[in-house]
Amino acid sequence: MAIELLKGNEAIAEAAVRAGVDAYFGYPITPQTELLEYMAKRMPELGRVFLQAESELGAINMVYGAACAGKRAMTSSSSPGVSLMQEGLSYIAAAEVPVVLVDVMRGGPGLGNIAPSQSDYFQMVKSAGHGDFKPIVLAPASVQEAVDIMDLAFDLADKYRTIVTVLLDGTIGQMMEPAELPPMKPRRTAAPGWALTGAADRSKNMILPFRLQVDDLEAYNLQLQQKLALIAHSEVRYHEQMVDDAELIVVGFGTAGRIAQTAVRLARRQGIKAGLFRPITLWPFPERRLSQLADDARGFLVVEMNAGQMVEDVRLAVGGQAPVKFLGRMGGSLPMPDDILAAIVKLDQASTRAQPDAPCTIEGPSMPLKHFVSVN
Repeated sequence: MAIELLKGNEAIAEAAVRAGVDAYFGYPITPQTELLEYMAKRMPELGRVFLQAESELGAINMVYGAACAGKRAMTSSSSPGVSLMQEGLSYIAAAEVPVVLVDVMRGGPGLGNIAPSQSDYFQMVKSAGHGDFKPIVLAPASVQEAVDIMDLAFDLADKYRTIVTVLLDGTIGQMMEPAELPPMKPRRTAAPGWALTGAADRSKNMILPFRLQVDDLEAYNLQLQQKLALIAHSEVRYHEQMVDDAELIVVGFGTAGRIAQTAVRLARRQGIKAGLFRPITLWPFPERRLSQLADDARGFLVVEMNAGQMVEDVRLAVGGQAPVKFLGRMGGSLPMPDDILAAIVKLDQASTRAQPDAPCTIEGPSMPLKHFVSVN
């Protein structure tokens, strides 16, 4: 397999094609539109289904219908568009059909802008729609990792009959990097036993997105929680760098985690024992591993491109064993390695003399404090 220079959105689209996607439904919104454009050309070439819906509402319900028929179906959008899809996502979760969603995040709230952000963390990890369900959420940090994750996303969706969200910010969607595409997988021809095929020669199937009786709905929810517990036990993924002897752990996902690895290397050159922990599954969150790291760490620094969202999960995982500090940029701004390094140095100085619950204010030195978010 040859390594090619690929744009993130287009690489993700081709990876989905090679993973065997049968149908794509979507609606254009920056910064993910290239993914839809690529699918508009590629899917018909292969005799597969592409349809640009009249809106994100239409797109997610078309995905729902194709998934009920046992087809590998997906959509993609960006932050405001995903907000419109949330009712449909909840129906898909209730029906327990496999669906893949790519969310290329942009600045918010509201219409925001088309610059990269990570402010959809709460939306996708904590809710993704009404009701007691959680999608699997995968967060790549490079074009190659996004390519690799697409095949995994479809496999996990099929395995657990669940929604899998590939959550990346606009930087990864728009950047060009060398990447290796996987070989073309054969498409699945036989429909799964649970699917609605319209066949008259087998017993009737029903897929229900509702249970009107209280006892029935509670029984279904208990069953769903058992499946979520199995996923939480079996499907945790993360990347570590220099954590074996680390005293300070920097935590970041996607682009923020990628930028942070430069700051960690710079800190090591200054004699600070820093390490990087990058969650790949945002749900299930790698809380057990972070708790283990907290046994020996003097402090944690969480870096995000938002006002502080994943930091709440890190604090829960650390459980007060060490200080957890936060550095965030918003509105499409990126944290820079020098700013993260300055925060690591400040945390190093403070954590050598502070108790775990002592305040430690962190902000980047290269811009005024008003440009940064700092949580004590």
